[in-house]
Amino acid sequence: MVTDLADGAVRDGVRDRGATTVADRVVAKIAAQAAREALDAVPAGGSKPHASVVVHREIARVSVSLDLDYPSDVGRQCGAVRSRVRTRVEDLVGLEVHEVDVHVEHLHSAHTRHTTPRGRLA
Repeated sequence: MVTDLADGAVRDGVRDRGATTVADRVVAKIAAQAAREALDAVPAGGSKPHASVVVHREIARVSVSLDLDYPSDVGRQCGAVRSRVRTRVEDLVGLEVHEVDVHVEHLHSAHTRHTTPRGRLA
């Protein structure tokens, strides 16, 4: 839509609307939720995935940290997380995701969950 102003200037309505920016922390929350959706389950005693994001112009770099059960197919789960995070961030926010780093912080096995804690007992 083009409008003529009283002083003779012409404005294009699309360019004058402004811009919408999404904060990095919001993109990080979307990435963490997408990682939770991609995993089979959060391990008992483990923490939910968390993410950090760096956005430069329209390109996002995402880093996701998560806990996994042991034994499990770590490669398959990390691949599923990368794919889901990339898809959800691109679809919901409109940013290009060039890189998704997945860091496995802990592996939780059934054996270690049911043993007594190590160290001094009170």
